[in-house]
Amino acid sequence: QVQLVESGGGLVQAGGSLRLSCAASGRTFSNYVMGWFRQALGKEREFVAAISWNGYITAYADSVKGRFTISRDNAKNTVSLQMNSLKPEDTAVYYCAADLSRSAYIPRGGSEYDYWGQGTQVTVSS
Repeated sequence: QVQLVESGGGLVQAGGSLRLSCAASGRTFSNYVMGWFRQALGKEREFVAAISWNGYITAYADSVKGRFTISRDNAKNTVSLQMNSLKPEDTAVYYCAADLSRSAYIPRGGSEYDYWGQGTQVTVSS
C-alpha cells in the first residue's frame, strides 16, 4: 500500500511559477516510477511528467516541455513538479501517481499507475 499526498497548488497569474510536492509513504519509495497527471474541468486526465526510480530518466508532455521540471528526493520520499511560465491552460487538478511495477520505463497512460493522491488545484489567471 502506498499513500500519496500532494501540496503546493494555488492561484497564480499567467507567467508565474508554482512548485508542487508529493509525499509518499507505505512502500520503498526509491523502487518505482513516479508521475504527475492533471485533469481540467470537463476534460480527460492527461499525462504531465514522470521520473524513473533514480531520477535519471524523465518524460514530459509536449505541452509542458521546457516549462515544467520533475524531480525526486528518495531520502525524503518526495517528488516535485516545478512549474514555470504558467499559462491559463495549465489550470487543472494535479495528481501525483506511483507505478509500482516499473522502475525505469516511463509509462504515460494513467491506467499504468497503481496509486494516486487526492489532487491539488492549480489555477492560472490571465
